[in-house]
Amino acid sequence: LQLVQSGGGSVQPGGSLRLSCQASGSTVDYAIGWFRRAPGKVREVVSCLSSGSNSPYYLDSVKGRFTISRDNAKNTLYLQMDSLNPEDTAEYYCAARRTPWDQCNLLSYDDWGQGTQVTVSS
Repeated sequence: LQLVQSGGGSVQPGGSLRLSCQASGSTVDYAIGWFRRAPGKVREVVSCLSSGSNSPYYLDSVKGRFTISRDNAKNTLYLQMDSLNPEDTAEYYCAARRTPWDQCNLLSYDDWGQGTQVTVSS
């Protein structure tokens, strides 16, 4: 599965951005995830959604601010990011793995987007 990201950019604290991830095929049977890596830090899973699940996982620091979703008709994944703060500055990646396993935050993902920079600063 090929994943092509769009969105991202620079925003002031408190602002919003939406990341999109266009898949080359159906993601119905895939777990999907959004990851980020800030300079000098390890990559972390920000949010993910198991295949067939309506219960997403969120990193504690983004709960209530970020929303993951998928549009199966468009083969597109989204990450809506609201109330952004400077600690959210990072390179963001979408990922997918074809699996029925429901612990999406513990998976090793096979397919990755190219990454997009998100910068939050005043």
